[in-house]
Amino acid sequence: MDARLNYFADPIAGEILTSFMSAGKTLKGSSLPAATQELVALRVSQINGCAVCIDMHTKEADAAGETSVRLNLVAGWREAAVFTEAERAALELAEEGTRVADAAGGVGDEVWDHAAEHYDEEQLTALVIMVSFMNAVNRLNIISRQPAGDYRPGQFH
Repeated sequence: MDARLNYFADPIAGEILTSFMSAGKTLKGSSLPAATQELVALRVSQINGCAVCIDMHTKEADAAGETSVRLNLVAGWREAAVFTEAERAALELAEEGTRVADAAGGVGDEVWDHAAEHYDEEQLTALVIMVSFMNAVNRLNIISRQPAGDYRPGQFH
C-alpha cells in the first residue's frame, strides 16, 4: 500500500506536524507513567484501527521492557489480570474518550472518578491530552493511508 500523502515532503505539512508532534514529545516528559502512556496510545490506536500507531507503540513499549503478554492483552484488558488498577482506569478513560460518538454522554463521571482515584491533576491532564493527541494522529495516518510495519523504536526521537 502506498501513502496518499507524504507529510515529510510537503513544507507546510512538515512545519505543522513538527509543531504538532512536539506535543507528543512533551507528554513523554510528564509524570504520567511511561508504561501507561504506551498502553493508552496502543489501545486508542487499536480502537481506531491505526496500524502505523499500533506498530509504533507496540515496538516502543517492547523496547522499553513491556512484556509481550501485556501488549497482547491490551485489546482485552477488562478480562486480563496483568494490568494494575491504575492502568485499568486509564484504559477505560481512553476507551470512553475515543468512543465519544458511541457514548452520547462522552466520558462518564464514574470513569472519570475512577481515573482520579489513581492519578493526580497533572497526570489526568496528560492522560486526557494523550487520548486526544492519539486520536488526532490516528486520523492523520488513516486518512492518508500511511503504511505500517517498518517502524524502528526511537525512529522519531
